[in-house]
Amino acid sequence: MVVGLIIACEVAFWVLLAAGLTFRYGLRMPRTGLALLLCEPLLELVLFAVTAIDLRNGAEPDWKHGLAAVYIGFTVGLGHSTIKWADARVAHRFAGGPPPVKPPKYGTARAVHEWKVAGRWILAAVVAVVLLQAAVWYVGDGRTESLHAWQQRMLWVIGINVIIAGSYTLFPKEKR
Repeated sequence: MVVGLIIACEVAFWVLLAAGLTFRYGLRMPRTGLALLLCEPLLELVLFAVTAIDLRNGAEPDWKHGLAAVYIGFTVGLGHSTIKWADARVAHRFAGGPPPVKPPKYGTARAVHEWKVAGRWILAAVVAVVLLQAAVWYVGDGRTESLHAWQQRMLWVIGINVIIAGSYTLFPKEKR
């Protein structure tokens, strides 16, 4: 049930995004479009509630519950930037908006950009780790190995992002 809901939330995310941008730019109804885009966080609340209820009803904590926490974390960390990215492109393509800003290619500006990207990924991973720890405490006994495994994966995500951003700081790309 949890995996199906995660898939449904992902599909609903993209459907709400497309509908919100369609209303905003295609149908010239920006308030309706904004209302649809603001419904995105409700998906995560539903997933969170269903996962908590599933655990409360005695479900064995496994990879599905961990995946739900990771999905929520990634939506918190990356959802807003994904919506902004799509909005800029749709506004440019269909509403005469300015072209989307491309990330800098060189030097300190590129390093700052990479740290911002890493910050979003780190936020996503930290939210996931916190939700996973809350689930461990909620379940309360020793059946939480799969949740701890997800926490370790999120620590890898943090480490990889720090290494990538750090490499742009220590070895900045220069114009040739």
